Amino acid sequence: MNAHKSFLDYLLLRKKGRKVFCHSKKNGKCIGGRVSAPKNLIGERVYLFTADEINELKKYVAALESVKTFFRTILNSNNGSKMFSIVGETWNPISGCLHHCKYCWARRLALTKLKDTRRYQNGFKPRLNEEEFRKRFKGGVVFVSDMGDIFSPGVKDSWVIRVLRYIGKFPDTYFLFLTKNPTKYKDFLDLFPPNCILGTTIETNKDDLYVEYKISSAPLPSIRYQAMKEIDWPYKFVSIEPILDFDLDILVRWIKEINPFMMYVGYDNYNNRLPEPPLRKTLQLIDRLNEFTLVIKKTIRPAWNEKESILSYVGSGDRDEKEKKVR
Repeated sequence: MNAHKSFLDYLLLRKKGRKVFCHSKKNGKCIGGRVSAPKNLIGERVYLFTADEINELKKYVAALESVKTFFRTILNSNNGSKMFSIVGETWNPISGCLHHCKYCWARRLALTKLKDTRRYQNGFKPRLNEEEFRKRFKGGVVFVSDMGDIFSPGVKDSWVIRVLRYIGKFPDTYFLFLTKNPTKYKDFLDLFPPNCILGTTIETNKDDLYVEYKISSAPLPSIRYQAMKEIDWPYKFVSIEPILDFDLDILVRWIKEINPFMMYVGYDNYNNRLPEPPLRKTLQLIDRLNEFTLVIKKTIRPAWNEKESILSYVGSGDRDEKEKKVR
């Protein structure tokens, strides 16, 4: 039995908490106390909370549950066509990034179809977009800088401060941040309005794999994990997308210690031939994560090398028939 949970539930369900009685005195002063508890807790390890602590805990739990309910509602009404299906719109006050991620669709878009636009005429170099500060928001979830990283090298602190001050004008809208440099969150934590969701991408726990395949010049996954674990913020978000091969127990422990209220898991969508985990392993990860947080599944499929391996052993016939057998 989880004694902590049992006793906490007991206290929360009572209209009045149990009073602590003086148990022993010295020189007329109480030096020890006792509290009565249900007999089924005899011999169990229990924890005591003051009335004020219980009230704060109830507020915290209620806030998290309301946010989860809100996002579930959004997910149920969304067609899933966006990068993040909870997102109603994107906003790019800062665009561009110098992390040079191997799989980055935004960088590829900026350097091809958008290369002649004013915003990307200098490539994917970070810049502040003045015109974005005329935008108004009316609720829902806004993904901040999906065409860049707000904490990329080259982004000035003054730009970030301006973004956060502008967000403060729209308390009824949630603003989702996603960065591969979450250590920078600490520099601005006092400036983030309470309607912000602080997120990071952690594709794997294997730093050596990350380096070997030259995935990105961003801070290593272990550095991101450590930074997110240390951030004291109620609404934290983790994206394991695109997922890379991982150590199951270690990655689960990382996410549990970060304690995100919600996260995404998904495979690469752009045929980058990344070092992916087998599908069975990913499904095990999702099952483990679902035990303590809300997991939204994105693109879930066999790893690209799994699929090719299966196809190589399928008998004669055209490729469409082989694909059907794989599926």
